[in-house]
Amino acid sequence: MKPQIAYEDFEKVDIRIGRVIKVEDFPEARKPAYKLWIDFGKEIGVKTSSAQFVKNQTKEELLNKQVACVVNFAPRQIGPFTSEVLTLGPDDGTDDPGNWVVLTPFKEVPLGRQVK
Repeated sequence: MKPQIAYEDFEKVDIRIGRVIKVEDFPEARKPAYKLWIDFGKEIGVKTSSAQFVKNQTKEELLNKQVACVVNFAPRQIGPFTSEVLTLGPDDGTDDPGNWVVLTPFKEVPLGRQVK
């Protein structure tokens, strides 16, 4: 288990709900990944994310899916692609550390809503 943090530290992480509007393969990535374009609504707009969900979700399954993302990390350059947000999900419990499952809300919510 990781060390405890103060609630104020958690409040610094801005997790929002967006909708995947475009998905492409990312063959240049070192680990199997997709390039995602995620719409967070008017306030935040469309952001990009490199996400290692290839082994558990198809591009078709991700398209139009609502996802939870950290939107206030600094952008990260991954090969020729800039990942602006971190798309969240747990590993699937297998021995392969690259088997991630996308985290989605139980029911549809307005784009850009904050996760608390």
